[in-house]
This record gives sequence, structure tokens and C-alpha cells, in this order.
Amino acid sequence: MYKTLISMEQGVTRLYRVDVARELADRIYELWIRAPHVARHARAGQFLILRLHDRGERIPLTISAVGGDAVRVIFMTVGKTTQELASYREGDIIRDVAGPMGRPSEIGRYGTCCIIGGGVGIASAPIIARGLKEAGNRVIGIIGARSADLLILEDEMREICDELFITTDDGSRGIHGFPSDVLKRELERRRIDRVWIIGPAMMMKVTAGVTRPYGVKTFASLNPIMVDGTGMCGSCRVTVGGETKFACVDGPEFDAHLVDFDGLMQRQRIYLDQEKMALERYAERTCRCGEAGDHCA
Repeated sequence: MYKTLISMEQGVTRLYRVDVARELADRIYELWIRAPHVARHARAGQFLILRLHDRGERIPLTISAVGGDAVRVIFMTVGKTTQELASYREGDIIRDVAGPMGRPSEIGRYGTCCIIGGGVGIASAPIIARGLKEAGNRVIGIIGARSADLLILEDEMREICDELFITTDDGSRGIHGFPSDVLKRELERRRIDRVWIIGPAMMMKVTAGVTRPYGVKTFASLNPIMVDGTGMCGSCRVTVGGETKFACVDGPEFDAHLVDFDGLMQRQRIYLDQEKMALERYAERTCRCGEAGDHCA
């Protein structure tokens, strides 16, 4: 109730209503947010930035799907804002939704394309796979997670892709191993013209190393720290081909063979202590009514 009332009281004229909210797996959540201006223009590979309320931080989330006037985002609770966002329910209001942002995926007719999603990165796979399929490509999907209970969107990917491979680190579902193992096997037995990788930075680094010897054009969707999403703050800078790029306006997709993944991972760890402190303070301000957030301060 708070999330609706506070937006009304602050005079928000454009309300971003949560149409659907559900938990997909442990700590992984799906929200469909009514944001017509984003849904109308969103393309595969782009993202949005949302702010829950006037005292909230801005966070980027990849656009996972579009349906009517709503867009889908899927996220894992890793910090204060995602923990708070996970508490949102159908009918709740989000203060600001800006987008679509970033450069769209390079969708074209290439032949055979492979879309690889790891962990919560699977969220970005369906919209890219669908775009490539509609462009006339044969689409191979490879999705992987640590265990079967953390796999998401399997049915959706199976419906879109011509072939779908499932991997789990512990062997509890599909192939015992990593998406990179399956990709290497498929590259040895057939021609693949384009590869997209979305997932943890280390997973993308390893997988890009698999395609490099084959000379297959490979895209990685990067997830550095981001603030404004317009290229002004510079916090999302990454090194690509020895040059500094801003993931928000030059990406988020880049040639995976040119990305400095070690630098990306180092920058992702810069604010770990502050993020931990923010999450602890958020937990301390939990209301007796069961809701938590900066409004409790």
C-alpha cells in the first residue's frame, strides 16, 4: 500500500504500475511493469533504469520481454535496491522508469546463431533469440545455472529456439558442465555464424575464449556499475579493444573478443563494502508492518 500512496502524495503524474510480480527461483524475481513509452520503442539488448521512490537509487535492468504496454525485467536480489524491489507486488507503483537505453543487439540474417545465458543472464536471452528467429536465422539456445532449481525461462527458450541445451554445474538438470562446454562441442561439429553471451563476467570471458579460435563473431552484454545511463557519470566505463567505452551508450553489447573482462570484474567489486553496508541498514529499517525501505528512516 505504501508504494502506491507515496507516489500519489509526491504528485507523480506518470505511474509505473507493477502488473505481475512473482518469484521464478531462489532470489530471482520477475516483474512486468506498465511503461508504455518504453514498451513502444524497446528492442532486443536494451535496458531501462528505474528508481523505486524519491530516496531510491537508480539501477539498470535489462528488458527481458515486451507485452502490450508492459516490459518484463528479471533480477536477482544482491543488494539493497533489488531486495526492496523483490517486495513489490501487483498494483504497486515504481517512481521512475527511464528507457529504452543502450544500443540494440545487432539483429540480422546471419545463418546459425547461438544464444548463451548463464544464471540470471538467461533473462536477456529470449528477446534476442526471438529477434534472430524472426530475422530468419536458425537459433541454438544454451542456458546454464549452478543447479536445476536456479534455471529460469526454460520453456520460453524451448518454444523460441530450434534447439535448446541445458547445463547445470552440479549435473542436477541437463548436461553436467558449463555452457562453454556445449558451445565448444557444437563449434567442433557445425558452423555457427554468430554468438551472444549474457551472464557473469567470468562466464562470458571463458565462453568468449571458446569462440576466439574459430573466428566466430561473438557479442557479450556487459553489466558494469551504472548510475545515470546517459554517458554523463562515466561509472560504467569498460575497456574494449584498448579503448574506453561507456556501456550505457556504446553498449551494453560489445565484441566479446575485445573486452577486458579482468578490468570489468575489478570495477564490479569497487563498492562491495558500501553495498553490504546499505543492505544492512535497509534490513535495520524494516517496518513493523513488514515493509522495508528508506521511508522508515
